[in-house]
Amino acid sequence: MAAKETRVALIGVGTIGLSLAALHLMHLPSGSHLTIVDVRTDLQTYVKQNLPQYLPEQFHSRISDIRLTSSVAEAVQNSTIIQESGPENLGFKTKLWEEVEQHAPADAIFWTSTSGIPASQQNVKLKDKSRLVVVHPFNPPHILPLLEIVPSPDTSQEVIQQTLEFWWSRGREPILLGREVTGFVAGRLAWALLREAIHLVDQKVVTVAQLDRILETSMGPRWAYAGPFKSFHTGGGPGGLEALFKNVGGTVQKCWDEGGKVNVGDGWEEDVFRQTREVYGVPDLGERDRANRRILEVVEEEKRR
Repeated sequence: MAAKETRVALIGVGTIGLSLAALHLMHLPSGSHLTIVDVRTDLQTYVKQNLPQYLPEQFHSRISDIRLTSSVAEAVQNSTIIQESGPENLGFKTKLWEEVEQHAPADAIFWTSTSGIPASQQNVKLKDKSRLVVVHPFNPPHILPLLEIVPSPDTSQEVIQQTLEFWWSRGREPILLGREVTGFVAGRLAWALLREAIHLVDQKVVTVAQLDRILETSMGPRWAYAGPFKSFHTGGGPGGLEALFKNVGGTVQKCWDEGGKVNVGDGWEEDVFRQTREVYGVPDLGERDRANRRILEVVEEEKRR
């Protein structure tokens, strides 16, 4: 029997949804294999105007063939994969998956692009909880290869394997996490760094602009090539990470002890948000995408030498 044709339904086309649409569009046989569902009243104009900036020019012609709808039932009825990138709201997601299950084919698999809500919380209204798995991309997913695959205890091994194989075949880097944890791994690392950054700005140690330049001229380039364990292992010389901690472990512990204790709503927001707006204005997604592509290309070239 021939393999079933892949048809993807994307629910929600904010920043992540548009990026995922571009990623899918570059690998599907045609735009007609992709359905986008969103409640925007200007959905057609929005997609036509914004999606091209995420795509190489040779794929622009496929955009006109994408199926667009405001109906979840219509979007999922013939889909093999349903991927949602809707609001980060548990009530919304549990209600959405209940509706999706009512109308999707029995063998379709469900992916949530949530930034931190575990699948075991989202699947509570599903009759078949084995179909849902977190596929957490790192923004922008049409460029950055990471996808954190986070099953719930109910997710079937078949769904996990299908998900991994799907992304491997597209040249991505799906990482299967050992268990559920709020925020997953990439998010927890990113938010931990941001929390310390906010603390340092709030304490007037540095400005927003200075903090970013410090990272861009130190850990940024280093971490583009190697993660923290490999980086600090190298920093320890021949003795590796263990030697590094023997040398600077006391300082490391003091930094950990004095780490930023800021919380959302503590009052730092007004000043930090103001500085960020003044320094960067409206985010330049084109610059971000070009820089990310070039960095990844250089790192891959160096690793192949």
